[in-house]
Amino acid sequence: MDKIPLTKAGYDALNAELKHLKSVERPAIIRAIAEAREHGDLSENAEYHSAKEKQSFIEGRVKELEGVISLADVIDTSKMSGTAKFGAMVKLVDEDTDEEKSYQIVGEHEADIENGKLNMKSPLARALIGKDEGDSVEVRTPGGGKSYEILEINYS
Repeated sequence: MDKIPLTKAGYDALNAELKHLKSVERPAIIRAIAEAREHGDLSENAEYHSAKEKQSFIEGRVKELEGVISLADVIDTSKMSGTAKFGAMVKLVDEDTDEEKSYQIVGEHEADIENGKLNMKSPLARALIGKDEGDSVEVRTPGGGKSYEILEINYS
């Protein structure tokens, strides 16, 4: 299997979520199932079915996180420099609207566009990789083409 690239912060966040699921969520759902069982007939017990469904979700997420963490390739971005690549914090300006945005190029398991974490497989990230400060990039989006200028590349 291929290694999964993660930043140190992304790896730590996934580990924290796994620990929370195992130490807080899992015991809580076990208690909820036990309590729902005490209410009698399970075939018509909505609390029981809801708790079992939540337990299934938690166990699935635990397995997914354990798989990602076991294949993680944690990349130390503090020793990196130069052109935009995995882990880079890239400050852009939209050449049409002059709107500035900052994104960090990360792996798909830590991507969160609303918090500025850009999936390295996204069209914008693929356009940025290998480029340098001052370069202009063209990105095809569902809404049409966009042009950005790279203002700053930072590794911290």
